[in-house]
Amino acid sequence: MTAPEPASGVLERFAAYLSGELGRSPHTVRGYLADLRSLLIHLDEHGHTPADLDVPLVRAWLSTARARGASRSTVARRVAAVRALTRYLHREGVLATDPGPRLATPAQQRSLPAVLQEEQVGAALSAAAPESPVELRRHAVVELLYATGVRVAELCALDLADLDRSRDTVRVLGKGDRERTVPVGAPALEALDAWITGGRPELTVPATGANNGSALFLGARGRRLGVRQAREDVHAHLRAAGLDSAPHGLRHSAATHLLNGGADLRSVQEFLGHSSPRSTQIYTHVSVDRLRSAYQQAHPRA
Repeated sequence: MTAPEPASGVLERFAAYLSGELGRSPHTVRGYLADLRSLLIHLDEHGHTPADLDVPLVRAWLSTARARGASRSTVARRVAAVRALTRYLHREGVLATDPGPRLATPAQQRSLPAVLQEEQVGAALSAAAPESPVELRRHAVVELLYATGVRVAELCALDLADLDRSRDTVRVLGKGDRERTVPVGAPALEALDAWITGGRPELTVPATGANNGSALFLGARGRRLGVRQAREDVHAHLRAAGLDSAPHGLRHSAATHLLNGGADLRSVQEFLGHSSPRSTQIYTHVSVDRLRSAYQQAHPRA
């Protein structure tokens, strides 16, 4: 009888499958592997191997996570990771049947996103004129995030060639390699011009082994701006204006302000790069919530 493959070998092959065949991002692969290492430790502690995976074993592992205070979103993420693994193991013949479809995903409690007021964003973006290359980059990053509603990872992946000044748009490669074209407003274009002409050249230095001459935003040592640094840019710029928000807060704010200004839901869906209108629907809740508040304050019969 053939000895079962070590759990580490299973994860290595699974990681190659995720990135190679399914094209999952490095971030997704890392997240799945972190969760699944916990699962494999649980199996080993109870005398089991990946070949023994079934619904009761997975539920017992998830129950342990819930008992330790794991949130619904964490449990849902773990269920997604396990489903991907069991589907793969079934395909490879390690599991006779795939228990994944019988694993229920906990219902998500979707909270309304934190949204900055239009006046707050305007004040933050009208602060003292940036002077240093880093300040120019921070200003351009915040302006572009709010102007386009792009995700911070999408912003970091932008190249100079993605900015089309003839149409005042930017080409964005989003989730699932879906490409979309997003309009860019005049203030953001001005901030980008200032960065490209006055800031970017100062940070452009030879980066050994890195071909980042095409990147729109540069970070340390002339390399493409990373997601972590972009987040820090946003926090630093908004803190200077007395605000506490994050890149995704700017995305939420941009979508909500568009709807408040009269944009239809379908246009906002395309603007954000959502594959389903259900993902965009939450922003109408924000607008309705504000409308209700205004109604209660202003209507004589509220």
